[in-house]
Amino acid sequence: MTARKAPPEIFDNRLLRLRRERASRRGDSFIAQRCAEDLAERLQDINRQFQKALIIGSQDFLFALKAALPPEKMPVNIAHRPFADLNAIAAPEAPIFGEGEYDLIVSALYLQAMNDLPGTLIQTRLALKPDGLFIGAMFGGETLTELRGALYTADEAAYGGISPRVYPFADYSQAAQLLQRGGFALPVVDSDRFQVHYKNWRTLISDIRDMGGTNSLAENKSKRFPLEKANQAIAALSRDGKFSVSFEILWLTAWCPHSSQQKPLAPGSAKMRLADALGTQEEKLPKTD
Repeated sequence: MTARKAPPEIFDNRLLRLRRERASRRGDSFIAQRCAEDLAERLQDINRQFQKALIIGSQDFLFALKAALPPEKMPVNIAHRPFADLNAIAAPEAPIFGEGEYDLIVSALYLQAMNDLPGTLIQTRLALKPDGLFIGAMFGGETLTELRGALYTADEAAYGGISPRVYPFADYSQAAQLLQRGGFALPVVDSDRFQVHYKNWRTLISDIRDMGGTNSLAENKSKRFPLEKANQAIAALSRDGKFSVSFEILWLTAWCPHSSQQKPLAPGSAKMRLADALGTQEEKLPKTD
């Protein structure tokens, strides 16, 4: 068997853990609260009583979820991993969660900081029982676009080039492809986009610290933060003393494959033409050279 190639080290695991441990002492963020309430609504829409669930998220996220979820929809048994070192993955053949152990796994705002995101999703699927459900919330590509642009402007003005200061985020289509690579069935990705208004960009940084999301990139960070230039770039974004920052949360939903699940129809198996179903006249496209 060919040895599995190690994933690139995008994040500094030691620094990432320190950031998250500090966040646990600061109290949870309003975005984690939003995710917990959104997850509760999603679970209520699923006609199933889950027996054993794994929740990967902060302690406060778990408390918020329990407060928002009706008792009849609460999983019978809940395992919790608040700061699991999910970057310490050896190989897909060696599950870190226990194979086929859970019928529900939830990941709350952790996936965006994985060095091996495809491997993490494979591990997650292996940990699910057949027909088990995975729901993951991760920051998407529209997150912090305004802050990113301001920091690029500040670095360019101070150093003549940009430094990596904000996480690289997956977009909608990449998230869907990752679920497919992970071997999941019936993958669905949807997006929650919203803006938050700030008077001071330091409050934004404080909110990011609450999530353990400040810079944990492994790439060299020797250049000092250009504070004065950053202040100027942020001020240029302000309107009436405030500036807006975008956030995007991608919700990934998929199932561990099972024979009972609905399968897509084979191409050409339809018994009615689409034009007949819509009551329209079918027109052939002209041939092109």
